[in-house]
Amino acid sequence: MASSLIANNAYQSAARLAQQIAANEIKQKTPEANFGQMVQEAVSSTIQQGREADKKAIGLVEGKTDVVDVVTAIAETEVALETMVSVRDRVISAYEEIMRMPM
Repeated sequence: MASSLIANNAYQSAARLAQQIAANEIKQKTPEANFGQMVQEAVSSTIQQGREADKKAIGLVEGKTDVVDVVTAIAETEVALETMVSVRDRVISAYEEIMRMPM
């Protein structure tokens, strides 16, 4: 039973990843997408993942959700948040580099 749950979670994660890749390919084809919109969408996505993890944690307390689902949701949220922090650090570094350039 546990192996079927793990396989199901892996399948769901792969399906979500495929959807995200397809959405990113569509976004890359549209030239109107600007940096601000991209950052806003990334932040919104990270917030939504956090909310889903919270809902699953509450479901665990209520006995409606499996522990594996909660751990997976929390891990996905953690990865998304770490990615956002990394991007933020790179943007700040690029800005500082630009500010050091002679005019």
